[in-house]
Amino acid sequence: MGKTILLLGYGMQGKCTLWDLMRSDLIDRVIVADKELDLETLYAKYPRDRVEGVVLDASDTRSTGELMRRADLVIELLPGRFAYQIAKLATDNGVHLVSSMYLANPGEQDEQRVEERKREVWELDATAKAKGITVLTEFGLDPGVDLVLSMLAIRELDSTSEFYSYGAGIPEPAAADNALKYKFTWSVEGVLRSYLRPAWIIRDGRAVEIRAEDVFAPEHMHMMDLPEIGGVVECYPNGNAVKYAEMFGIREMVQRMGRYTCRWPGHGAFWYGVAQSGFLSEEPVEVGGRTVSPLEFSMSLLGSQSQFWYRDDERDIAIVRVDARGYRAGKRTRIVYQLLDRRDLATGFTAMTRTVGFPVSAGAQMILRGDIAKRGVVMPVEVPADILLRELEARGLVIEHRVLPWED
Repeated sequence: MGKTILLLGYGMQGKCTLWDLMRSDLIDRVIVADKELDLETLYAKYPRDRVEGVVLDASDTRSTGELMRRADLVIELLPGRFAYQIAKLATDNGVHLVSSMYLANPGEQDEQRVEERKREVWELDATAKAKGITVLTEFGLDPGVDLVLSMLAIRELDSTSEFYSYGAGIPEPAAADNALKYKFTWSVEGVLRSYLRPAWIIRDGRAVEIRAEDVFAPEHMHMMDLPEIGGVVECYPNGNAVKYAEMFGIREMVQRMGRYTCRWPGHGAFWYGVAQSGFLSEEPVEVGGRTVSPLEFSMSLLGSQSQFWYRDDERDIAIVRVDARGYRAGKRTRIVYQLLDRRDLATGFTAMTRTVGFPVSAGAQMILRGDIAKRGVVMPVEVPADILLRELEARGLVIEHRVLPWED
């Protein structure tokens, strides 16, 4: 008997995920739920005996829980602030879940809240294990595929001295035609929130914190030449390398490590000034007798302009690259994995949409088939990498693998 999936969120990634699910013999029915859902357009594209559209506010836990109980698995593609709430609701209702988001807000700087969320996630993990539920989290592109490739690279070395990972979603050079050299392929809110969160790197074996306001500072950025996409990109620290060093089991040996996001040159200098000037703050200010947060204003300003969105004939590029350096059989060795994808103009799906939507769909099907048998909160590094890479390749996402000498 085929399976039923509840797809929460029908934005750019959600549309790609549904398209992929509809090509699976494993899936009988998908319930698509979103706060703003055009049912007429949905039913014009997909048959009603396989797809059911529901207008839903995900903050309505009663209605969301009722829908969950009709499904074998939930795919959550909502704004990041919903991630933990939906994961807990799915676990309470005894349903597997896949999400591309973090259960804990990586931008949270209140230590008490950080500790509270850690405890909540631990309790969620225990409950999911007791109920035989898998909560597969951070399973998109970055985080997600990058973590899988990271473990593959590290396992090829006897010891790891340096480790760098990169993620990028940028326009092709011809489409980088605005002042920011950037266009949105996912939530404007998600992008701007990611621009104001602290980062941690490892330097000379020591953990180094970079303040949220300083991630775009020149001293924290470096350049990387990627001739395969047409030029040099700038790379700024994004995320907690210390956390992942511990997850990968290399914290005690690695001397230098960082996680970076890439943009076309000049992007970082603009956002450094913006962050330093308070435009990404959530603290409200009064404007004409009304209060509004600078972040909300910035999101509305950029999101309302067509110059920051892709035209139908423009392509974006999505990249994940991991670069592990250490020793293998006594020789200095580099292991490089890279996924590079471009927009599919035939379907209209952007590269960023494909590299999030396809892994999420693949992860859901791997759980339902039993390829992912672990229960509780499951990270990408715990997923069978060989099966996932085959699933991605079948969808046109090809991973390049190189073994190189490690030269200074």
